[in-house]
Amino acid sequence: MTTAPLRPELASGTWVIDPVHSAVTFSVRHLALAGARGAFGEFSGHITVGDDPLTSEVRAEISIASLNTLNEARDGHLLSPDFFDAANHPTAVFTSTGVVQDTDADYVVKGELTLKGVTKQVELKLTYNGTVTDPQSGAEKAGFSAVTEILRSDFGVGTVITLPNGSLALADKARIELEIEAALTT
Repeated sequence: MTTAPLRPELASGTWVIDPVHSAVTFSVRHLALAGARGAFGEFSGHITVGDDPLTSEVRAEISIASLNTLNEARDGHLLSPDFFDAANHPTAVFTSTGVVQDTDADYVVKGELTLKGVTKQVELKLTYNGTVTDPQSGAEKAGFSAVTEILRSDFGVGTVITLPNGSLALADKARIELEIEAALTT
């Protein structure tokens, strides 16, 4: 019988997100048939872990212009005023307002997401994946996975168009997934 290795306790201090080893992705159903996927390639942020993990704080910024769905025409449309309006709203910002323990994930990070000039409360279901010393840099690294769902209409991102069969051309609900690796700085 084998047992899963224990995850080391997360050290208090400031952990800076490593964008090279992290991902911010999203998916939205198109024509109620398949999920259209995309990612943001430029983002930054930090996690300030308190002695009590429930006092931790998170702040992250995402460059909207770094959107990539692997389709140049679609990317152009998504960056236009019809959707993200990247020229007038170049950055999305998440700032945590609290952390609670959860039964479905390790934690729920509550916070405010500002997107296209609109700020709404969101909850990220967060799993702490553990820590390790990076053998190349010697830095202490931590990993996290998080997911949330938002409504595009809450942020004025695109319109909601109903097809003749009653389904939506593009779902209002968008799923956002984060795979984060961060390095301890203090």
